[in-house]
Amino acid sequence: MPKKHARFLECCVTSLEEALEAQAGGAQRVELCEQLSVGGVTPSSELIRSVRESLGIPVNVLVRPRGGNFRFSEEEVETMLASIAECKEMGVNAVVIGALDSNGDVDMPVMRRLIDAARPMKVTFHRAFDVCRNPLKAFEDVISLGCERLLTSGHEATAYDGRRLIGTLVRNASGRIIVMAGCGVKPYNIVEIERVSEAPEYHSSAHGPAGTTDREVVSKLADNIL
Repeated sequence: MPKKHARFLECCVTSLEEALEAQAGGAQRVELCEQLSVGGVTPSSELIRSVRESLGIPVNVLVRPRGGNFRFSEEEVETMLASIAECKEMGVNAVVIGALDSNGDVDMPVMRRLIDAARPMKVTFHRAFDVCRNPLKAFEDVISLGCERLLTSGHEATAYDGRRLIGTLVRNASGRIIVMAGCGVKPYNIVEIERVSEAPEYHSSAHGPAGTTDREVVSKLADNIL
Protein backbone atom coordinates (compact mmCIF):
# COMPACT_ATOMS: atom_id res chain seq x y z
CA MET A 1 0.00 0.00 0.00
CA PRO A 2 1.44 3.46 -0.93
CA LYS A 3 2.59 5.61 1.97
CA LYS A 4 0.09 8.24 3.09
CA HIS A 5 1.75 11.66 3.24
CA ALA A 6 0.88 14.55 5.53
CA ARG A 7 0.08 16.90 2.65
CA PHE A 8 -0.35 16.98 -1.11
CA LEU A 9 2.88 18.17 -2.71
CA GLU A 10 3.48 19.02 -6.36
CA CYS A 11 7.14 19.44 -7.32
CA CYS A 12 8.31 21.83 -10.01
CA VAL A 13 11.02 20.00 -11.98
CA THR A 14 13.13 20.73 -15.04
CA SER A 15 14.65 17.34 -15.89
CA LEU A 16 13.95 13.62 -15.76
CA GLU A 17 16.42 13.28 -12.90
CA GLU A 18 14.55 15.89 -10.84
CA ALA A 19 11.22 14.25 -11.65
CA LEU A 20 12.48 10.90 -10.38
CA GLU A 21 13.82 12.55 -7.22
CA ALA A 22 10.43 14.18 -6.65
CA GLN A 23 8.63 10.87 -7.02
CA ALA A 24 11.11 9.07 -4.76
CA GLY A 25 10.65 11.70 -2.05
CA GLY A 26 6.87 11.42 -1.96
CA ALA A 27 5.62 14.10 -4.35
CA GLN A 28 2.18 13.24 -5.61
CA ARG A 29 2.50 15.16 -8.87
CA VAL A 30 5.13 17.08 -10.85
CA GLU A 31 4.94 20.24 -12.89
CA LEU A 32 7.46 20.01 -15.71
CA CYS A 33 9.08 23.10 -17.21
CA GLU A 34 12.44 24.50 -18.29
CA GLN A 35 14.34 27.74 -17.61
CA LEU A 36 13.28 28.39 -14.03
CA SER A 37 15.53 31.46 -14.09
CA VAL A 38 12.83 33.27 -16.11
CA GLY A 39 9.92 31.72 -14.23
CA GLY A 40 9.66 28.67 -16.45
CA VAL A 41 8.85 28.01 -20.10
CA THR A 42 7.42 25.09 -22.06
CA PRO A 43 9.76 22.07 -21.88
CA SER A 44 10.92 20.24 -24.99
CA SER A 45 8.79 17.47 -26.46
CA GLU A 46 11.60 15.00 -25.75
CA LEU A 47 11.67 15.92 -22.07
CA ILE A 48 7.89 15.72 -21.74
CA ARG A 49 7.86 12.27 -23.33
CA SER A 50 10.71 10.90 -21.20
CA VAL A 51 9.18 12.13 -17.95
CA ARG A 52 5.70 10.98 -18.91
CA GLU A 53 6.99 7.48 -19.73
CA SER A 54 9.19 7.19 -16.62
CA LEU A 55 6.93 8.38 -13.80
CA GLY A 56 4.09 6.67 -12.02
CA ILE A 57 2.60 9.94 -10.74
CA PRO A 58 0.70 12.59 -12.75
CA VAL A 59 2.71 14.95 -14.92
CA ASN A 60 1.50 18.53 -15.46
CA VAL A 61 3.27 20.62 -18.09
CA LEU A 62 3.82 24.36 -18.11
CA VAL A 63 2.84 25.90 -21.45
CA ARG A 64 4.49 29.30 -21.72
CA PRO A 65 6.44 30.34 -24.83
CA ARG A 66 8.80 32.80 -23.11
CA GLY A 67 9.66 34.57 -19.90
CA GLY A 68 8.48 38.08 -19.16
CA ASN A 69 4.91 39.31 -19.02
CA PHE A 70 1.76 37.27 -19.63
CA ARG A 71 0.31 39.28 -22.50
CA PHE A 72 0.72 37.11 -25.58
CA SER A 73 0.68 37.92 -29.29
CA GLU A 74 -1.39 35.88 -31.73
CA GLU A 75 1.76 34.11 -32.87
CA GLU A 76 2.57 33.19 -29.27
CA VAL A 77 -0.97 31.94 -28.71
CA GLU A 78 -0.62 29.71 -31.76
CA THR A 79 2.64 28.36 -30.35
CA MET A 80 0.89 27.60 -27.07
CA LEU A 81 -1.95 25.83 -28.88
CA ALA A 82 0.57 23.64 -30.69
CA SER A 83 2.29 22.80 -27.39
CA ILE A 84 -1.05 21.92 -25.81
CA ALA A 85 -1.82 19.58 -28.73
CA GLU A 86 1.50 17.81 -28.16
CA CYS A 87 0.79 17.44 -24.45
CA LYS A 88 -2.59 15.93 -25.21
CA GLU A 89 -1.07 13.48 -27.67
CA MET A 90 1.47 12.36 -25.05
CA GLY A 91 -1.14 11.75 -22.35
CA VAL A 92 -0.14 14.57 -20.01
CA ASN A 93 -2.36 14.94 -16.93
CA ALA A 94 -2.80 18.72 -17.14
CA VAL A 95 -1.43 21.88 -18.70
CA VAL A 96 -0.41 24.89 -16.64
CA ILE A 97 -1.35 28.12 -18.42
CA GLY A 98 -2.24 31.76 -17.86
CA ALA A 99 -2.73 34.93 -19.87
CA LEU A 100 -3.47 38.54 -18.95
CA ASP A 101 -4.73 41.39 -21.09
CA SER A 102 -3.35 44.92 -21.38
CA ASN A 103 -5.37 46.02 -18.34
CA GLY A 104 -3.86 43.36 -16.10
CA ASP A 105 -7.03 41.26 -16.03
CA VAL A 106 -7.38 37.61 -17.06
CA ASP A 107 -7.44 37.48 -20.87
CA MET A 108 -10.71 35.59 -21.14
CA PRO A 109 -10.80 35.12 -24.96
CA VAL A 110 -7.25 33.74 -25.07
CA MET A 111 -7.82 31.54 -22.05
CA ARG A 112 -11.00 30.08 -23.55
CA ARG A 113 -9.09 29.13 -26.69
CA LEU A 114 -6.31 27.48 -24.70
CA ILE A 115 -8.70 25.64 -22.39
CA ASP A 116 -10.89 24.42 -25.25
CA ALA A 117 -7.78 23.03 -26.94
CA ALA A 118 -6.63 21.36 -23.71
CA ARG A 119 -9.72 19.33 -22.92
CA PRO A 120 -10.11 16.64 -21.70
CA MET A 121 -6.82 17.42 -19.91
CA LYS A 122 -7.10 19.32 -16.66
CA VAL A 123 -6.04 22.97 -16.46
CA THR A 124 -4.08 24.86 -13.82
CA PHE A 125 -4.00 28.66 -14.01
CA HIS A 126 -0.47 29.64 -13.04
CA ARG A 127 1.14 32.57 -11.25
CA ALA A 128 0.19 35.08 -13.90
CA PHE A 129 -2.56 35.46 -11.31
CA ASP A 130 -0.05 37.01 -8.91
CA VAL A 131 0.58 40.01 -11.16
CA CYS A 132 -3.04 40.63 -12.14
CA ARG A 133 -4.73 43.95 -11.33
CA ASN A 134 -7.43 42.68 -8.97
CA PRO A 135 -6.90 39.24 -7.43
CA LEU A 136 -10.44 38.73 -6.18
CA LYS A 137 -11.93 39.57 -9.59
CA ALA A 138 -9.30 37.44 -11.34
CA PHE A 139 -10.10 34.56 -9.00
CA GLU A 140 -13.74 34.56 -10.05
CA ASP A 141 -12.70 34.83 -13.72
CA VAL A 142 -10.42 31.80 -13.38
CA ILE A 143 -13.24 29.85 -11.75
CA SER A 144 -15.70 30.86 -14.47
CA LEU A 145 -13.30 29.51 -17.09
CA GLY A 146 -13.57 26.07 -15.51
CA CYS A 147 -9.93 25.74 -14.41
CA GLU A 148 -9.50 22.89 -11.96
CA ARG A 149 -6.69 24.56 -10.05
CA LEU A 150 -5.03 27.90 -9.29
CA LEU A 151 -1.33 28.11 -8.42
CA THR A 152 -0.68 31.26 -6.42
CA SER A 153 1.65 32.94 -3.96
CA GLY A 154 -1.22 35.11 -2.74
CA HIS A 155 -0.32 38.11 -4.92
CA GLU A 156 3.03 38.41 -3.11
CA ALA A 157 6.61 37.42 -3.90
CA THR A 158 6.28 34.21 -1.86
CA ALA A 159 3.47 32.04 -0.57
CA TYR A 160 4.60 32.78 2.98
CA ASP A 161 4.12 36.52 2.42
CA GLY A 162 0.81 35.90 0.67
CA ARG A 163 -0.51 33.25 3.04
CA ARG A 164 -3.41 35.36 4.29
CA LEU A 165 -4.76 36.08 0.82
CA ILE A 166 -4.29 32.42 -0.08
CA GLY A 167 -6.45 31.64 2.93
CA THR A 168 -9.10 34.08 1.69
CA LEU A 169 -9.07 32.41 -1.73
CA VAL A 170 -9.35 28.95 -0.18
CA ARG A 171 -12.41 30.05 1.76
CA ASN A 172 -13.92 31.82 -1.24
CA ALA A 173 -13.37 28.79 -3.43
CA SER A 174 -16.11 26.83 -1.64
CA GLY A 175 -15.20 23.70 -3.55
CA ARG A 176 -15.29 25.38 -6.96
CA ILE A 177 -11.52 25.22 -7.55
CA ILE A 178 -8.39 23.87 -5.86
CA VAL A 179 -6.08 26.60 -4.57
CA MET A 180 -2.44 25.48 -4.55
CA ALA A 181 0.08 27.53 -2.58
CA GLY A 182 3.40 27.94 -4.35
CA CYS A 183 6.63 29.96 -4.60
CA GLY A 184 9.19 29.98 -1.81
CA VAL A 185 7.58 27.02 -0.05
CA LYS A 186 10.30 25.52 2.17
CA PRO A 187 10.44 22.92 4.95
CA TYR A 188 10.89 25.70 7.52
CA ASN A 189 7.82 27.72 6.48
CA ILE A 190 5.31 25.24 5.03
CA VAL A 191 3.71 24.58 8.43
CA GLU A 192 2.94 28.27 8.92
CA ILE A 193 1.71 28.66 5.34
CA GLU A 194 -0.57 25.68 5.90
CA ARG A 195 -1.77 26.91 9.28
CA VAL A 196 -2.84 30.31 7.96
CA SER A 197 -4.00 29.42 4.45
CA GLU A 198 -5.39 25.90 4.94
CA ALA A 199 -4.54 25.31 1.28
CA PRO A 200 -5.18 21.71 0.19
CA GLU A 201 -2.11 21.51 -2.08
CA TYR A 202 1.46 22.87 -2.10
CA HIS A 203 3.95 23.51 -4.91
CA SER A 204 7.72 23.63 -4.49
CA SER A 205 10.93 23.01 -6.43
CA ALA A 206 12.21 21.28 -3.26
CA HIS A 207 15.82 22.10 -4.02
CA GLY A 208 18.59 20.59 -1.95
CA PRO A 209 22.22 21.70 -1.49
CA ALA A 210 23.02 21.02 -5.17
CA GLY A 211 20.32 23.45 -6.31
CA THR A 212 18.11 20.75 -7.79
CA THR A 213 15.07 18.81 -6.58
CA ASP A 214 16.18 16.54 -3.75
CA ARG A 215 14.19 13.59 -2.43
CA GLU A 216 15.05 14.39 1.20
CA VAL A 217 13.70 17.93 0.87
CA VAL A 218 10.62 16.58 -0.92
CA SER A 219 10.05 14.18 1.97
CA LYS A 220 10.35 16.97 4.54
CA LEU A 221 7.78 19.04 2.66
CA ALA A 222 5.38 16.16 2.14
CA ASP A 223 5.62 14.77 5.66
CA ASN A 224 6.27 17.82 7.86
CA ILE A 225 9.77 16.71 8.88
CA LEU A 226 12.07 19.50 10.08
